[in-house]
Amino acid sequence: MADRMLARLDLRGNHRDLHRALEPPRAERSDDGDARAAVRAIVDDVRAHGDAALREYTERFDGCVPERLRVPSPDLDRALDGLARDVRDALEFAADQIRAYHRLQDVPEIRTVRSGIKAHEVVRPVDRAGLYAPGGRAPLASTVLMTAIPARVAGVPEIALCVPPGEDGRVHEVMLAAAALGEVDEVYAVGGAQAIAALAYGTETIPAVDVVVGPGNKYVALAKQEVAGVVGIESTAGPSELVVLTDGSAPPEYVAIDLMAQAEHGPDGAAIVVAWDENVLDAVDHELARLVAEAPRRAEIEQTMTRGGRSVLVDDASHAVQLANAVAPEHLELMVAGPERLVGGVRNAGAVFCGEWAPAVIGDYVAGTNHVLPTARSARFASALRVDDFRKHIHVVGLDRDALERVADRVTTLAHVEGLDAHAETITMRVGGDNR
Repeated sequence: MADRMLARLDLRGNHRDLHRALEPPRAERSDDGDARAAVRAIVDDVRAHGDAALREYTERFDGCVPERLRVPSPDLDRALDGLARDVRDALEFAADQIRAYHRLQDVPEIRTVRSGIKAHEVVRPVDRAGLYAPGGRAPLASTVLMTAIPARVAGVPEIALCVPPGEDGRVHEVMLAAAALGEVDEVYAVGGAQAIAALAYGTETIPAVDVVVGPGNKYVALAKQEVAGVVGIESTAGPSELVVLTDGSAPPEYVAIDLMAQAEHGPDGAAIVVAWDENVLDAVDHELARLVAEAPRRAEIEQTMTRGGRSVLVDDASHAVQLANAVAPEHLELMVAGPERLVGGVRNAGAVFCGEWAPAVIGDYVAGTNHVLPTARSARFASALRVDDFRKHIHVVGLDRDALERVADRVTTLAHVEGLDAHAETITMRVGGDNR
């Protein structure tokens, strides 16, 4: 088909190196090193020069200089009160769903007694959490809720949010309203890699935090990698990704519109449809071309599709799941008959959506599950943002003399095997004589 929106790949018979087959050409990846160098320079500049660097980068990248970096707290409540009724209802419903789901993660502390050794853990929230919510291309109020509510459920006492300002230097009203619903303490009109650096290292205006979470473009994702270790990060939550497995049982326009929905977030993401019938792929491509031509955010969608769009032909459903696991996508849609039969084979994905009536957009807003998901193949080892990302689990151990005597020989044996004589002596000194 001459009018294909998506680059077609035929991977039938290829069951090895599937991820590499989907990588963009080396020439298209050559700017990654430049981006990382640019991010490192921004982070170092903010660390050294604080607010002055933030103002300089905000003027350069956002085209404005905010009157003040911190949004006055009363502006949040005013924004919430000023929302249209339907928008407020939708945000409140989403917040309630997110809160209910994440409260299920508020699990009791672990306690055990074995061989006389008492072990349990105490769970403590971090002192300060830093949130990032994109606001440049679109005001992602839902991301404010997705990041703030789990932090509140975790018991974090101080929550700071960074949002890129608009051209007028102000944070969008719906973002402020969502911050009010999410009980955010501080909002700053700062975006990009410079915001991540400010949260990690602190500036004159923005106190440093302990954890930084939230999605963003590749510069934000790279900045989070740069400051990881100085602060905790939840995962590499970068540009949006979607893989759809389809057998043709769902209307092709459903597949096409779902690919478009994630692609409209902008460049550097991925939109991939996988099928084992070439006619199904052709039908999706036809619908995609029709829908994109009419889309208000056509430029963003086409930019994503050009670089990260793929239409992949595989042998069968099992091969499709194998491919999905190799990609480890942020969102995985199983748009097939009986999708639950494929879920058991999924090992690597941020979130899975089953059937034609469960588009990934539901997870973006009202499923209650979190839409801050691992990207860039980090779903191989990382998970969706959750309450524990804002908490620490501290182990607490207690023994009496009888318990220590029962395990002493095993401890000293292991210590001597490892050549750590003082380790052994700490036990021998206690149980070798009458030291009550």
